[in-house]
Amino acid sequence: MGGHPDAKYNLGCYEWKNERIDRAVNHLIIAANLGFDKSIQRLTVCYVQGHISKEEFAVALRAHQAAVDATKSPQREKAPCWGLSDLLFTAVN
Repeated sequence: MGGHPDAKYNLGCYEWKNERIDRAVNHLIIAANLGFDKSIQRLTVCYVQGHISKEEFAVALRAHQAAVDATKSPQREKAPCWGLSDLLFTAVN
Protein backbone atom coordinates (compact mmCIF):
# COMPACT_ATOMS: atom_id res chain seq x y z
CA MET A 1 0.00 0.00 0.00
CA GLY A 2 2.86 2.38 0.76
CA GLY A 3 6.12 2.64 -1.10
CA HIS A 4 8.13 5.50 -2.48
CA PRO A 5 5.95 8.27 -3.99
CA ASP A 6 8.10 8.56 -7.14
CA ALA A 7 7.89 4.82 -7.70
CA LYS A 8 4.12 4.74 -7.24
CA TYR A 9 3.73 7.67 -9.65
CA ASN A 10 5.96 5.95 -12.22
CA LEU A 11 3.97 2.73 -11.86
CA GLY A 12 0.79 4.73 -12.42
CA CYS A 13 2.22 6.24 -15.60
CA TYR A 14 3.37 2.82 -16.78
CA GLU A 15 -0.08 1.29 -16.19
CA TRP A 16 -1.71 4.27 -17.91
CA LYS A 17 0.51 3.81 -20.95
CA ASN A 18 -0.49 0.14 -21.09
CA GLU A 19 -4.18 1.12 -20.82
CA ARG A 20 -4.74 -0.43 -17.40
CA ILE A 21 -6.50 2.68 -16.17
CA ASP A 22 -7.90 1.25 -12.91
CA ARG A 23 -4.47 0.10 -11.79
CA ALA A 24 -2.94 3.41 -12.86
CA VAL A 25 -5.47 5.35 -10.81
CA ASN A 26 -4.78 3.19 -7.75
CA HIS A 27 -1.03 3.87 -7.96
CA LEU A 28 -1.62 7.59 -8.49
CA ILE A 29 -3.93 7.78 -5.49
CA ILE A 30 -1.32 6.09 -3.30
CA ALA A 31 1.32 8.56 -4.51
CA ALA A 32 -1.08 11.44 -3.78
CA ASN A 33 -1.68 10.07 -0.28
CA LEU A 34 2.08 10.23 0.23
CA GLY A 35 2.14 13.90 -0.80
CA PHE A 36 3.48 13.63 -4.35
CA ASP A 37 2.41 16.72 -6.33
CA LYS A 38 2.65 15.27 -9.84
CA SER A 39 0.14 12.58 -8.93
CA ILE A 40 -2.49 15.22 -8.15
CA GLN A 41 -1.91 16.75 -11.57
CA ARG A 42 -2.37 13.37 -13.22
CA LEU A 43 -5.44 12.58 -11.09
CA THR A 44 -6.95 15.88 -12.24
CA VAL A 45 -6.70 14.59 -15.80
CA CYS A 46 -8.27 11.30 -14.68
CA TYR A 47 -11.14 13.20 -13.08
CA VAL A 48 -11.74 15.38 -16.14
CA GLN A 49 -11.74 12.29 -18.37
CA GLY A 50 -14.18 10.52 -16.05
CA HIS A 51 -11.87 7.77 -14.78
CA ILE A 52 -12.46 8.67 -11.12
CA SER A 53 -15.47 10.11 -9.36
CA LYS A 54 -15.70 13.51 -7.75
CA GLU A 55 -15.68 11.87 -4.31
CA GLU A 56 -12.55 9.81 -5.05
CA PHE A 57 -10.79 12.91 -6.35
CA ALA A 58 -11.81 14.92 -3.27
CA VAL A 59 -10.54 12.20 -0.94
CA ALA A 60 -7.20 12.11 -2.81
CA LEU A 61 -6.90 15.91 -2.58
CA ARG A 62 -7.56 15.90 1.16
CA ALA A 63 -5.08 13.07 1.76
CA HIS A 64 -2.45 14.83 -0.34
CA GLN A 65 -2.90 18.07 1.59
CA ALA A 66 -2.70 16.21 4.91
CA ALA A 67 0.57 14.58 3.83
CA VAL A 68 2.02 17.92 2.74
CA ASP A 69 0.92 19.58 5.98
CA ALA A 70 2.47 16.76 8.01
CA THR A 71 5.90 17.53 6.57
CA LYS A 72 5.74 21.23 7.43
CA SER A 73 7.39 22.46 10.60
CA PRO A 74 8.82 25.73 11.90
CA GLN A 75 12.28 24.16 11.94
CA ARG A 76 12.10 23.29 8.25
CA GLU A 77 10.90 26.76 7.35
CA LYS A 78 13.78 28.38 9.27
CA ALA A 79 16.43 26.01 7.94
CA PRO A 80 18.64 27.42 5.21
CA CYS A 81 18.11 26.07 1.73
CA TRP A 82 21.44 24.76 0.52
CA GLY A 83 21.82 24.29 -3.19
CA LEU A 84 24.45 22.15 -4.87
CA SER A 85 26.57 25.19 -5.70
CA ASP A 86 26.52 26.22 -2.02
CA LEU A 87 27.71 22.78 -0.95
CA LEU A 88 30.46 22.70 -3.57
CA PHE A 89 31.65 26.17 -2.61
CA THR A 90 31.73 25.17 1.07
CA ALA A 91 33.64 21.97 0.28
CA VAL A 92 36.27 23.83 -1.77
CA ASN A 93 36.87 26.55 0.82
